[in-house]
Amino acid sequence: MQKQQETPPAARQLDTVLEQLTQALARHAPEEAAALFADDSYWRDLVMFTWNIRTLEGRDQIRDMLAQQLEGVAPVAFERDDTEPVSDDGQGLVEGWLRIETALARGYGHIRLKHGRIWTFLTTMSELKGHEEPLGVRRPMGAEHGIRRGRQTWQERRQQEQAELGTTRQPYVLIIGGGQGGIALGARLRQLDVPSLIIDQHARPGDSWRRRYKSLCLHDPVWYDHLPYIPFPENWPVFAPKDKIGDWLEMYVKVMELNYWSSTVCKRVQYDASSQAWEVEIERDGQTQILRPQQLVFATGMSGKPNIPKIAGQDVFKGEQQHSSQHPGPEAYAGKKVVVIGANNSAHDICAALWEAGADVTMVQRSSTHIVRSDSLMEIGLGDLYSERALAAGVTTRKADLLFASLPYRIMADFQIPVYDKIRERDADFYRQLEAAGFMLDWGDDGSGLFMKYLRRASGYYIDVGACQLIIDGSIKLRSRTDISHLTEDAVVLADGTALPADLVVYATGYGSMNGWVADLAGQEMADRVGKCWGLGSDTTKDPGPWEGEQRNMWKPTQQPALWFHGGNLHQSRHYSQYLALQLKAREAGLPVQVYGTQEVHHLR
Repeated sequence: MQKQQETPPAARQLDTVLEQLTQALARHAPEEAAALFADDSYWRDLVMFTWNIRTLEGRDQIRDMLAQQLEGVAPVAFERDDTEPVSDDGQGLVEGWLRIETALARGYGHIRLKHGRIWTFLTTMSELKGHEEPLGVRRPMGAEHGIRRGRQTWQERRQQEQAELGTTRQPYVLIIGGGQGGIALGARLRQLDVPSLIIDQHARPGDSWRRRYKSLCLHDPVWYDHLPYIPFPENWPVFAPKDKIGDWLEMYVKVMELNYWSSTVCKRVQYDASSQAWEVEIERDGQTQILRPQQLVFATGMSGKPNIPKIAGQDVFKGEQQHSSQHPGPEAYAGKKVVVIGANNSAHDICAALWEAGADVTMVQRSSTHIVRSDSLMEIGLGDLYSERALAAGVTTRKADLLFASLPYRIMADFQIPVYDKIRERDADFYRQLEAAGFMLDWGDDGSGLFMKYLRRASGYYIDVGACQLIIDGSIKLRSRTDISHLTEDAVVLADGTALPADLVVYATGYGSMNGWVADLAGQEMADRVGKCWGLGSDTTKDPGPWEGEQRNMWKPTQQPALWFHGGNLHQSRHYSQYLALQLKAREAGLPVQVYGTQEVHHLR
C-alpha cells in the first residue's frame, strides 16, 4: 500500500492562514481578517473584490475595503493550489498559489507570508459564474451535424453579424484604437460574448506598426509579448520586426473573428447620462455615421498625442520637421544632414537607421537616459519569468504575469534595484564607453531601472539593440548637456551657440497623456474630470504625487461613467485585457457591481 505523501510544514502554514482568512470573512469580521496581515502588508486586487484595480496598503486599508465590499462578494473561500509547489526560503518567507471563489466569480491568486503573517496578497478574477469563456471542455462544437432546412453556415452567420453590428444593432462596447491593446481586449470580449466593435483609422489591422519607421522592432523578447489565446509559434524570432508584427495582428483579427472597422476616424463623442449611452460620430470610408455604444474604451496606446516642443524659428526652417511617429524611414535622407532631438528608444532606432542609409546624423540629448542592453535585459531582467529557461522550469506565461503582478508597486523598486545593479556590473565597460562619448546616463531616481521608469512615465530610456555602439565610435554624432536655442533656415542652434546644419529635424520627444484624446473628442471638461493617465504618483521625475499605487485610470473605472482606458506594451495588453473585459461583461450581464476606491482626480504638476 502506497504511503500518502505528508504535506510539508510550509504548505500546512499556508493552509492554516487561508482557512483562518476564509472563516473570518464567513463571520463578516473585517477586523479579524485584517489581523492576519503583517504591519507592512499589501493586498493587490485585480477586480475580484473591489471591481477595480487597487492595492490596499496596511491593515487599516484592508479592513476598510472588506467592511465595504464583503457583503457583495460573500461567501468567500480561499484554498491553496496544491498542484503548485510552495516556496520556503528558510528565513520566514513562505509563498504559494491559491484558488478563490466568491458569490459571483472564481479567481486565482498568490500569497507571501512573512513570519506567519500575510505580507503580499494578490487576488485576481479569472471568470464570472454563469459567464465562463468557451475554452477547453466548453469549446463550441463548430459544425452543426444533421439536416435542417434554412440553417446558416458559419460564413453566413459571420457575414450577417458583420453587416448588422454598428448599423441595425449597436455594439455594447466600442473600442477606439485597433493596435495590440484594442484587439487583445476585443478578443477577450469576443470570448465573453459581449457585442463589441473596434474602429481604427488605418487601412488594415497592423498598420499602426507597419507605418512606423523602417527599423522599428520589438525591443523586449518574444516570451514577454504573446497575445491572449494565440501565443507566437515556437520558431517566432526573439525580437520581431514591425512588419512581421503587423502581419500577425492582421491575422489575429481575422482568426479571432473580431469586428474591426478600418479606415474609420472618430470625430466626436458625447455621453448621454439619461440613456447611459454614448453618441459617437465617426467617418468611415468618407461617410459620417453615429454609433451608440454603452461603454467606450480608448485603446490608443500607452500615450496620447505626440509632444512637439515649441522652438523659436520652426516657422523659418526650410527643411523638413517630423515627430518620430511621423518619420517614414531613412531612404529619402541618404547624404542629408539630420538632427534628432531626443535620446529615447525612437531616437536611437531612427538615428541608427539613418546612419545605415548614409545620412549624417546628430543626436541631441537634452536630459539623461537610462540604457540597458537587450541581451542583459533578456537574461537578467526577464529571464526568470519570460524565457525558455523559465518555461522549462514550469513558469508559463500566465504564471509569469501573475508573479509580476504579485509585487505591489510600493515595493517593486526594492526588487528591481538589485537586478539593475547586476546589469550595471556586468556591462560596466559598455557604460564607461558611453559616458566617455559624452552620453548622460541615469538609472532612475532610485536606481530601479527600466521597468520603474516605464511605470512612472519617466521617459528617457533605450533598450539597446545596436545604436549605442554607433554613439560610442562616433558614427552617430552626439550633443549633450545642452538644449535647443532656436532654428535658422538651415540649422538647429544649441543653447551653447553651436549650429548644427540640418536638412531634417526629427522630434523624438514623446507623447502626452491619453486623456488628450478625450479632450479632442469630448471636450476639456471631460478630460479634466477623468484626469491624467499612467504613472503611479511616486513623486519621482515626471511622476508627480500624490501616491496612487496603480497606473492612473488604466483598465479600471474612471470618474466619467462608462469611459475606460486600455493600453501599454504587449505584455500589459495581454494581461490587463482580461480584467477590463470581465468588468465590461459584468455590466453587460447586469451583475451587481460595487466599485471600491475610484481614483480621485488631482491637478498634477
